Amino acid sequence: MLTNPNRKLLLRLGQLGALGTLFLLGVFDVNESMHAGSVLALFQVAAAIAAAAVWLPGHQQGSETLPKVAVLLGVGSLLLTAVISAVYSSNDNRASGLWGLAESLALLGVLFVVARRGKPAWSVAAVTVVGAAVSFITLRGGWDPAYVIFGLIQALAGTGAIGLGVYLRTIESSRQRAVDAVRAEQRAEFARDLHDFIAHHVTGIVVQAQGAKFIAEQDPQRVLLALEQIEQAGAETMASMRRMVGVLRDPSSKPDAPLAPVAGVPELGLLTEQFTAAGGPLARLHLDGDAGDLPVEVSTSAYRVVMEALTNIRQHASAARVADVWVRRTPDWLLVRIANDGQPPKPAMPRERPGYGLVGLTERVRAVGGRITAGPGIEGGWVVDAAFPLDGKLGA
Repeated sequence: MLTNPNRKLLLRLGQLGALGTLFLLGVFDVNESMHAGSVLALFQVAAAIAAAAVWLPGHQQGSETLPKVAVLLGVGSLLLTAVISAVYSSNDNRASGLWGLAESLALLGVLFVVARRGKPAWSVAAVTVVGAAVSFITLRGGWDPAYVIFGLIQALAGTGAIGLGVYLRTIESSRQRAVDAVRAEQRAEFARDLHDFIAHHVTGIVVQAQGAKFIAEQDPQRVLLALEQIEQAGAETMASMRRMVGVLRDPSSKPDAPLAPVAGVPELGLLTEQFTAAGGPLARLHLDGDAGDLPVEVSTSAYRVVMEALTNIRQHASAARVADVWVRRTPDWLLVRIANDGQPPKPAMPRERPGYGLVGLTERVRAVGGRITAGPGIEGGWVVDAAFPLDGKLGA
């Protein structure tokens, strides 16, 4: 399973390999041109460097600058082709291989990057111009059938580069839509949990207020106690309401859920018992610290992390015998760890449906200012770690 640092490392290695190949081809181009007594290959190498400077940096998806620069690059390459063809046509001195192999490869890279990252409106014009430059560049060597065939081959290579770029763009777009849907669903679910909690406490406040009104004349001391309880419940409810407003991204979304108790850390014992009773690995819960008065959004999020992790163990760690759940409370943090003794899950095949459970959990944990990681354990198995701050600050 490739992590973001590994992806970046592979990308940099691929770029270094491409640059090395361009360097070797540029040396070959210059060597061939010098044998032919021409310095025009220096312009071709300069064009190759300019093309490499286009696809080498990272570009944001939907970049408008990228295809515009690619259009200018393609026009420049076509003009250079026209000049070189005219020079050798007038001198009747054509050199084999003089069309610029380094520039051809660099332009193919531009086609790929534009199809992958460019803004669609401009990318059509860019791939058309750059594709024409790649196809006609071999005519710098002459109009012999061999050069025409090489031109057709490079046109096919350009089509392949465009197709690969569009394919990867489509995959990323589909995955991003799925991730966005999961995040929206998770945050809406979180908001519904807070809605249930707020409704429960508001109902309790109303009941206590009615009771205080009833006993006001009979026992004033009990009224003071009821007022203190109402104040505490009201403060906690207002804090949760502020968090719910911060969590909701869609102002038009109005949670509509029945009043129900919210599952949190105190219910983890029952969750692990049900997990073991259902025929899964032995689930063992280890609690360290008082978990009875945790903020509701922290408690429910910790419960969901454990529930999702146990579900993944059942689905992907068939050889696991034990699943340990550690929950530790410190003055500032609630720490949760779920680990099993099975084998780490195998990476999904490209055609398999990717799982978005961790994406949803990450969104939920970040919403309360926490963080979550998942990966192979030092002694085997799979480990999920989550940390929730207890200062009430929401994540970005």
